[in-house]
Amino acid sequence: MLPRLSKRSPRIRFLCQPSDLGVIAEPRPAKTVLPEWYRKIAPIDLEHVGACNSGITIKRCMPFLDALSTGWILPLAAVVRLEIRDEGKTVDSGWEFDRTMVSNHSPQQITGHPSTPRPPLKFHNYWAIRTPPGWSCLFVPPLNRPNGVFEAVAGIVDTDTYSAHIHFPFFPIGPVGVHVIEKGTPLVQVFPFRRSDAAIGSEVRAETEEEAGERERVYRNTIAGTGWYRKFARAKR
Repeated sequence: MLPRLSKRSPRIRFLCQPSDLGVIAEPRPAKTVLPEWYRKIAPIDLEHVGACNSGITIKRCMPFLDALSTGWILPLAAVVRLEIRDEGKTVDSGWEFDRTMVSNHSPQQITGHPSTPRPPLKFHNYWAIRTPPGWSCLFVPPLNRPNGVFEAVAGIVDTDTYSAHIHFPFFPIGPVGVHVIEKGTPLVQVFPFRRSDAAIGSEVRAETEEEAGERERVYRNTIAGTGWYRKFARAKR
């Protein structure tokens, strides 16, 4: 269950045309659509693990889960086919939906990018994303959710002023062949954040004895198997 928000609480809004509501895949909180492979991870049989294996699966790694479950997932609106040929240098796309789903991106704009000669393409998104004044959105490839076919390009948009549809450039990364990308496949993970006029400063130096002691204490508590990070570090949020 999502937490209740007061009328004054900042919120992100995903808006679509009335004719699209109930037709195109809807954005979801990332924590409500955890990947099936993650859900299926079973506990390790401690009788058959080596001396260097703690028996703790990735499900107990809170940093991994937090990255997986924070923000929102913006999905593919409808089914798309990508045919990758010529060792990835040529890509054809197709769909049955009545809106454009994929278009070409100018390769001249990415001259020198390490993903070339794979061509840049663009997924079309039909959700307008709006945030309160002073808030922007960071769009990244879905964290810890590799799909093996495409990878979106990360970017930041000031969604408090830019209310038009945001389309998402991507590179095809899959092997040669025809790939069917299902409706609802995660395209990007969305992280709203508040912009601030006060920039955070930085400091580069050697740690003090007190800081070294704190670091060692935290590390030893973490590996002691007591769930320290979950109980203390993460709980402070």
